[in-house]
Amino acid sequence: MGPIVSLQDISLRYHSINGETPAVSHLSLSVDPGEFISIVGPSGCGKSTILSILAGQLAPSEGTMEVNGNIGYMLQKDHLLHWRNIRSNALLGLEIQKKLTPENIEYVESLLKQYGLADFKEHFPWQLSGGMRQRVALIRTLAVKPDILLLDEPFSALDYQTRLSVSDEIGSIIRQEKKTAILVTHDISEAISLADRVIVLTKRPATVKKIFPICLSITNHPPIQAREAPEFKDYFNAIWKELDVHV
Repeated sequence: MGPIVSLQDISLRYHSINGETPAVSHLSLSVDPGEFISIVGPSGCGKSTILSILAGQLAPSEGTMEVNGNIGYMLQKDHLLHWRNIRSNALLGLEIQKKLTPENIEYVESLLKQYGLADFKEHFPWQLSGGMRQRVALIRTLAVKPDILLLDEPFSALDYQTRLSVSDEIGSIIRQEKKTAILVTHDISEAISLADRVIVLTKRPATVKKIFPICLSITNHPPIQAREAPEFKDYFNAIWKELDVHV
């Protein structure tokens, strides 16, 4: 089976009255079905731009792209509608796509139950913690049964302790659901603990600088426990060095 995502020599340039601004330059990347990759890079290098290209929101200026599956996009904020309860928020994507079939509704109900939200489905977003709201946002994304999940810093709005817990929960859910996932993050530890590979980008215009396959001796454990692996600090130091954060 071939890759589910393939970018070949992709470039993207923004045009304005002031001229042309390169955002991505000759970037090539492939992702296999069921793989979880993390993308890190210097601030402003174009990480989120790559997700926008994959989602079809931006058209590359050059290169070829192949995406063999449906896309689900999870953003930095949960964007739950405050006037809808948790159940109806989780059903929103299906409602928009006109797929509110009994089978799909039952699937959402099962996700709410499986991931600890069944007792809160009549609550409203303001009654839930930030971590629970992010779980609802993920279930809303999973409800439309995407093959590929794009995760644009989905934990960045949370405080550090909550972020650790929620990234652990959501990483475990994605593994259990056997989804292909592409995560953009500034957090090196988060990238290592969740991913099969970490992709390091150059400063803008973004291209792939180095790829780190992640192989930890602690396996089949939640991401938060992966941080205890003896190899973890070596990956962290190597990726930190490649980021050129002083630039």
